[in-house]
Amino acid sequence: MSKTYISVVLRRLVQERAHNACEYCLIPEVAVLVSHEVDHIIAEKHGGQTDADNLALACTLCNKHKGSDIASIDLSSREIVRLYQPNHDSWQEHFQFQDGKILPQAAIGRVTVRFLQINRAERVSRVT
Repeated sequence: MSKTYISVVLRRLVQERAHNACEYCLIPEVAVLVSHEVDHIIAEKHGGQTDADNLALACTLCNKHKGSDIASIDLSSREIVRLYQPNHDSWQEHFQFQDGKILPQAAIGRVTVRFLQINRAERVSRVT
């Protein structure tokens, strides 16, 4: 959890840029009971800054699963692979949306879908 204050102006910028949807699992904020959170893509403890380029809008569950992590093991290759970075990566390059589920396209997608538990039942049921 960040200890740095994120201004209202910066929060609004992140929300507007994300169209009020989680930038990881795409669930709209209106589809959940708890407001989305502003996430440090690269956590402050890893040297990440509190600026628009390093912030993403995340639903509470994606943010909880991600925590301050920036990578995980790709179970297919057994390699350490970084997580998807919403402000730097193309969503379509790493994922595709099919029947309410988010399917990975490559290693970054595989790691992110598994690590953030993106296809959890409560998310899939809200977008189908």
